[in-house]
Amino acid sequence: MHMNDKIPLIREKALWMRRTAFAMVHRAQLGHPGGDFSAIDILATLYFGVMRFDPKRPDWPDRDRFVMSKGHATGALYTALCAAGYFPEDWLATYMQPRSLLNGHPNRNYLPGIETNTGPLGHGFPVATGIAIAGQLAGAGYRTFVLTGDGEQQEGSNWEAAMVAGHRRLSNLTLIIDRNRLQQGAGTEETSGLDPLDKRYDAFGFDVTEVDGHDPAALLAVLGAAPGSKPRCVIANTTKGKGVSFMENVASWHHGVPNDAQFEQAMKELV
Repeated sequence: MHMNDKIPLIREKALWMRRTAFAMVHRAQLGHPGGDFSAIDILATLYFGVMRFDPKRPDWPDRDRFVMSKGHATGALYTALCAAGYFPEDWLATYMQPRSLLNGHPNRNYLPGIETNTGPLGHGFPVATGIAIAGQLAGAGYRTFVLTGDGEQQEGSNWEAAMVAGHRRLSNLTLIIDRNRLQQGAGTEETSGLDPLDKRYDAFGFDVTEVDGHDPAALLAVLGAAPGSKPRCVIANTTKGKGVSFMENVASWHHGVPNDAQFEQAMKELV
């Protein structure tokens, strides 16, 4: 299939993921919908346009690996895994319920398709770097993709991982930064400035590309490209709460939950 032929499917899945994730948060009255919605187009592109995987064989050795380092964005991750066929859709109705397999942070012991437990920020990128090192040492053909938040970049463990990845020239590793410029309570640049983020990763030995994180064609072109000779950093410029007017670029929707009227309005907008 030509890359452009995948775009309608990616858009269809992303819309379903937004509607479904918001319904999950509304039902549970818990979650992080703002960051879910900034990341969903990225996940839809990875799962339905880029990565090699087999949901019937979650431990297939040659699968591409994905690590959701911004582990609070489970609405995005769980809907992606469900849409990709890892578990039945009716499981989503249990989101955040007592003893549910779909709890607030992803747990590899509960659900297939999760490579590592995440939640405490700054852990996923180092683990993904280790996964990529293992692939490099084994001469394996899989690629490792990891999605971090931009506020998460303030964790020092990311920069230790970047130093190692650049030194080892992990061409099988792609770091994607969800650059929505908002974190819990405030903007990233007000909290601890990250710019110039591109030059920082370039200095650590990464091939750096900036892309519209809501454009499947642009994401496909970057994420689907053959690996080069360095690890790749993709700065995906996104909008927190993308697709719902009252959520977009509003910091309080980092962990806000909708009332019934807001839910109905969002469903009218997400078409």
